[in-house]
Amino acid sequence: MIVPGPPSQSLAAELAAATDRPLAEVSYDRFPDGEALAAAPGFAGDEAVVVCSTPGDAAHLQLLQLQDAVREAGAERVTTVIPYMGYARQDEAFEAGHPVSARAVARAVSTGADRVVLVSPHEPAVADFFDVPVAVVDAASLLAGALPDLVEPLFLAPDEGAVGLATAVRDAYGRGETDHFEKTRHSGSEVTVRPHDTAATGRGVVVVDDIVATGSTMSAAIAGLDGPARTLVACVHPVLSGVARTRLAQADVDAVHATDTLERPCSTVSAAPAVADALE
Repeated sequence: MIVPGPPSQSLAAELAAATDRPLAEVSYDRFPDGEALAAAPGFAGDEAVVVCSTPGDAAHLQLLQLQDAVREAGAERVTTVIPYMGYARQDEAFEAGHPVSARAVARAVSTGADRVVLVSPHEPAVADFFDVPVAVVDAASLLAGALPDLVEPLFLAPDEGAVGLATAVRDAYGRGETDHFEKTRHSGSEVTVRPHDTAATGRGVVVVDDIVATGSTMSAAIAGLDGPARTLVACVHPVLSGVARTRLAQADVDAVHATDTLERPCSTVSAAPAVADALE
């Protein structure tokens, strides 16, 4: 049975359809003292697949409660799918006395899971923090299916380290070139950001990243493009905090395409096929 956490209802529904498993109805309540309660009273079957992104502290608690709830309801095995793992970028201590938050979160989740599935974590090495087997699945290539027909498509990564991500989308799309943005400092205050080696003029440009958070870095990079015919953003995890979407619009982005690891208006691509393969 698929058990959806609050941030992952759409993905859980798609996953239930893709795997032909029933979908549990989860209930949420709050006690008079403010404590939360997430419960899955409709559980049935030997294995429970809890699907819950953790973009905030409340979601982390809901995930832990759902893992425990399905155990109480009789699940013999619990697979926990974390489409977007909060705290994953805190994968090391920034200074003495700071926690490795990704490790702390992973250990907590491991107490209630028999295995874990992570979708395109920012740092794949966070899988090593879990005390149970972990499958890391890549949903980036699925983004290609949402892209329109583009003129001389150019897939741009935000930096050299993310070229593999842009290449995965390009390969799934079937044609085009890949490149990455590069910063050039002209003075203490003047910096230009342009594609490293490829002209964008007159071309359909797709800027690819795993996470778009504030949008500030991406919008600055896009603003430096020379006359693209069309500019699209493709990302796996659309955090889009604050005024991120406004910043991208101001940079003349024509559309944003993202997966449903986080549910946003631009989450037009489901990560369910990638997760379903990991559950087989």
